[in-house]
Amino acid sequence: MLHPVGPLPAAVYWRRRLLVLALLLAVLGGGGWLALAAVTGGAEGTTATAATTGPTDAPAEPPALEQVVPSLASVRTPTPAPEPAPRPAPEPAGPAPGGPCTDDMVGLEVRAPGSAPVGGKPTFELVVTNVSQVPCVRVLDKGLQEIVMLDPAGNRVWGSNDCFPEDSSDIRTLAPGESVAFPLVWSGLVSEPTCTAPRTKPAPGQYALRGRLDTKTSPDAPFTIG
Repeated sequence: MLHPVGPLPAAVYWRRRLLVLALLLAVLGGGGWLALAAVTGGAEGTTATAATTGPTDAPAEPPALEQVVPSLASVRTPTPAPEPAPRPAPEPAGPAPGGPCTDDMVGLEVRAPGSAPVGGKPTFELVVTNVSQVPCVRVLDKGLQEIVMLDPAGNRVWGSNDCFPEDSSDIRTLAPGESVAFPLVWSGLVSEPTCTAPRTKPAPGQYALRGRLDTKTSPDAPFTIG
């Protein structure tokens, strides 16, 4: 092998052997590099795969409580609005000066002697008083005035408008506290609204006198016939 034999010079054969040896080394070197590259690439792929899949399979840790629930010190509680002060109730308006005298603005009473004999003719008075704080106007016509006498059972014995009704036009402005009296003389006899029943003297006893001015009535005044 070391001493080539042939018709050509020995240098030619040596060059051929060196060329074959170089090709063989090149082939062997390339195969080793490919094997190393394959081994290195597979390891890196396995590592990358493990790095990718590892954290995904692990359960996620819950966030810290202080990161989820805010601090109560940082939460502002709304301050309730102050309640409005109660307003005072409006005072009721009083009667207007110069207006009509309502029944609440006038007082009515019957003035009479405490007693009278049977058949006597005492004088009764119907008194109207402005009890308000302002002047007011009231109709005081005779047709609106009446005094009646009642027995202890409440039966009507006599009325001032039964047999002698009167009519007049009397409109007055009454000052505060002013009183107006309308006198009336009683005949001493009983009567009824139609004035058709016999008129006789009432029996002795206790009676009551009640006055009226249109829709306003007075308290009963005691009266004795003896």
